[in-house]
Amino acid sequence: DYLPIVSSLGVHSLEPHFLTKIQSFSLFSYYGIDRYETKEFTSGDYKWRLILYPYGKEKDNGHVSIYLAMAETNSLPVGWEVNVIFTIFLYNQMLDKYHCVRVKRARCFNKTKSEWGFSKYISEKSLRQKSNGYLVDDNLVFGANVFVVHKKPVDEIVALLNPQSAYKHIWNLDFTMLEDVWTSEEFHTRGFNWKIRLYPKGALGSKYSIVPVYLVCVSADTFDIHRKVKVEFCMHLKGRSNADSGQLSHWYTSSNTTWGFSFMNIAKDFLVDGRCTLGVDICVQVIV
Repeated sequence: DYLPIVSSLGVHSLEPHFLTKIQSFSLFSYYGIDRYETKEFTSGDYKWRLILYPYGKEKDNGHVSIYLAMAETNSLPVGWEVNVIFTIFLYNQMLDKYHCVRVKRARCFNKTKSEWGFSKYISEKSLRQKSNGYLVDDNLVFGANVFVVHKKPVDEIVALLNPQSAYKHIWNLDFTMLEDVWTSEEFHTRGFNWKIRLYPKGALGSKYSIVPVYLVCVSADTFDIHRKVKVEFCMHLKGRSNADSGQLSHWYTSSNTTWGFSFMNIAKDFLVDGRCTLGVDICVQVIV
């Protein structure tokens, strides 16, 4: 399902991660050994081994098959996978060069596929041809380079939420019981906790003339430094007459948990027996 890249490199152009030498290669056949696993070696913080099929794997008779396999996978976490670009090579003992076969793209090793390699790495005819220099005095040297491809982790996820009807919260206000600060009960929408904060005595000590009202993201107190959420909201004041803040938009962060609007002349225009109703419509739009 992929094409290898075949090349030849001078011995000084390559620093193998692993080399093994097979003495008396032809005796594999004599002793009926059709598979040999090398000792383990380490590359990219993982354990590996080469698997040699001297007379081909399964239906690949007439060729030598060589595979790279992961070792000690039992210690890896559930769902593990390792992406690797690797080269398997034969040493040309006459020309002091390597015959290199490399995968064209990274291969994914995981629990269900822990071996990758080349079923037709080299034909037996080419291996045994004396002029090629691969099998000298019945000795063969082969090895591998293994490079683990570390995926760059995502630094930021920006989630634009599908539009939904605004969450509506209603708060009944009684200005006959003045305090410095009023805070609503907490309410929840889109995974975040919110509350409304209001200063009934007004701003700048001017009773009822300018009343600041804020939407507070309670959850933002626990945000890390990069966490933020964009919200669009509207505040409504209902009583003798009605008013609203218009659409307000704000990015809430751990250092900026509050945003709001100031209503004018509440005592004159809105209060009925000292009471009125405050509503807020909230749309959470973006979470980072």
